[in-house]
Amino acid sequence: MISMVQGSKILKVELSDYGSYLGRAEGCFQIRDKTGKTQQYPHFQKKIGECVLKSGSYVSVDALVDLALWNIDTYVMTRRNRVVALLKNVEDDSHVATRLAQYQAVLDNEKCMEIAKKFVTAKIKGQSVVLKKYKLDYAENSKYISQIENLHFENLKLTRRKLMAIEAHNAKEYFSKIFKLFPEKIRPESRMTYKAYDGLNNVFNFAYYVLECRIHKALLKARLEPYLGFLHSVQHGKPSLVCDFQELYRYLIDDFLIERCRKLRKKDFVLVTDFMMHLKMGKKIHLKEYETDSLAEDLNAFFDRMVDVERIKVGNRQTVDTLISEEE
Repeated sequence: MISMVQGSKILKVELSDYGSYLGRAEGCFQIRDKTGKTQQYPHFQKKIGECVLKSGSYVSVDALVDLALWNIDTYVMTRRNRVVALLKNVEDDSHVATRLAQYQAVLDNEKCMEIAKKFVTAKIKGQSVVLKKYKLDYAENSKYISQIENLHFENLKLTRRKLMAIEAHNAKEYFSKIFKLFPEKIRPESRMTYKAYDGLNNVFNFAYYVLECRIHKALLKARLEPYLGFLHSVQHGKPSLVCDFQELYRYLIDDFLIERCRKLRKKDFVLVTDFMMHLKMGKKIHLKEYETDSLAEDLNAFFDRMVDVERIKVGNRQTVDTLISEEE
């Protein structure tokens, strides 16, 4: 698939069809789809601004070399849009100044917490939009925002703990309200994350995962360090900054799922038994395969039209203004 970035002549090349191919031909990028139709784009015209290589497609080493030499943002992704690798020219130092500013902001404890507070405040305001839309009580959200504004810095660990406690209390109340919009037979008692057993929580987890993948890609494009966050703690294997920015856009996913999944029934789910870590067995309720595929398609279409979210900015991190719209 080849799409035009809105308001420019820059092309986004996405090789997502099985059998599609990207190669080099006489100073050009050559793109061939699964039907054999071929298009060529001369390097010097600099028309291609981004390249996404997904499972099932093919690319030549020569094309990879040219993508790197011409500093074209190139991502290797799964079929479910998870970023697994980034192609980078070893002489490209464009990320240094941006990441240095990010490191300095994180090391300044008070500034770090001010930015973290803005993430949580923006999340709660987004949730208020959802509650208001479905005529649910959102008055308590003002109380939580006020608590955040009055939260004075003591030390990084203690202040972050208090901030996360406020966020957790708000989230508990928020989900207890929006879950009532779903059919009673699939309605969970409370919000659960990766340990969820019930179907609806796992639907939310799946949708949030799709959001996480898109945010991760956008942060890489913005030359930020995805594993160095402000709100979420730095842990091995945890993309903290991705988690931070995910908070800003969860309410969009919530609204989408309320509209999309309110008609789901118990028959749309199936009990799945999986091998877990340490050879333990785990059971979870998931959407049936055809429903999952349909939901994934609808989510991708949803992101393609949600370009207005770039108006959301937090602290000094507005360099990621294309966090969602960049996917278009």
